[in-house]
Amino acid sequence: MKLCATSSSPAVGRHVARASRPLPEPALAYFPNARSAISDRDLGAGAPPHRLFRGVAMPDYGHVPVLLQRCVELLTPALTREHADGAGAVLVDATLGAGGHAERFLSELSGLRVIGLDRDPDALRIAGQRLAPFGDRVRLVRTRYDGITEALDVPAVQGILFDLGVSSMQLDRTERGFSYSADAPLDMRMDPDAPLTASDVLNTYDEKTLTRVLRDFGEERYASRIARQIVRRRAQRPFRTTGELVQLLYDVIPAPARRTGGHPAKRTFQALRIAVNSELESLREALPAALAALAPGGRIVVMAYQSLEDRIVKNQFAAATASRTPPGLPIELPGHEPEFVALTRGAERADAQEIKRNPRSAPVRLRALEKVGR
Repeated sequence: MKLCATSSSPAVGRHVARASRPLPEPALAYFPNARSAISDRDLGAGAPPHRLFRGVAMPDYGHVPVLLQRCVELLTPALTREHADGAGAVLVDATLGAGGHAERFLSELSGLRVIGLDRDPDALRIAGQRLAPFGDRVRLVRTRYDGITEALDVPAVQGILFDLGVSSMQLDRTERGFSYSADAPLDMRMDPDAPLTASDVLNTYDEKTLTRVLRDFGEERYASRIARQIVRRRAQRPFRTTGELVQLLYDVIPAPARRTGGHPAKRTFQALRIAVNSELESLREALPAALAALAPGGRIVVMAYQSLEDRIVKNQFAAATASRTPPGLPIELPGHEPEFVALTRGAERADAQEIKRNPRSAPVRLRALEKVGR
């Protein structure tokens, strides 16, 4: 296996912190499931269970890949166009995470190569352990997915997979600050070496900018009210932990609104995470680069988990599948045909069985394209 970096080198073996304390009691009164206990899926909580791979015991990394079988069905035809075992084909897993999707493809297609991208050094370390049995068929690159062009070591690839949003590993690692279910530092960085944290956003952005972040990235109905209270609260003492933010949201959001639409902190946490990690900007740049990197007959699958991401994917995919013939002409001009064809009708969703097996698949929206030509 090869590991390279397009940003700073990954930190390996970093000490794992723990949540500092339980959430304030007033917050617990409304959020009864919010506790500082470590999830049984926390990757640092003892030795992971094992499973068998080709007769050898392998760790189970506490991550259930979303829509795994559907991804296999959609991407395999492109990966096996030349050889049934995937020889000569390259799959880019642009959001590697724990490597669950990559492992399945490598296991089923003995000739396939995978280039795995992730900005999180912990993810690269864990995926590297998981994919070690596949040797030099795997190449891992530390980069955001908008660095896909620079990460490639071939002119074109046959398959690309994006599994967007925060990973299960990051949610379950309490100290990363992605979850509102336990008190932890206000971090939320997917790349721990990135300069901006959620604490920086809360404590330094002015009220107008905070309102825009919460409204545009979290679609938060009470964005201006929350921003105003954040500015007032930080004038007394800066925000340090997720529990302090959850407490403020409990105080600010009206009681009727807190009882509907899921956890009232989810929109604010989503907005902060997107702002800290420049997720939407990165996605807008990554998709055109990914489409350009596909060989004729290559396929791309993108899974999004919230409407802002899915809207970007939908619009760019619509443009990619549209005719380039000027409007009003009665015939398709040669060479102006659509460059891609859709493989899904709209966005596909997880079925009830998948959601029962993996509740985090409930919001997923999957879209897929194939590049025209041979």
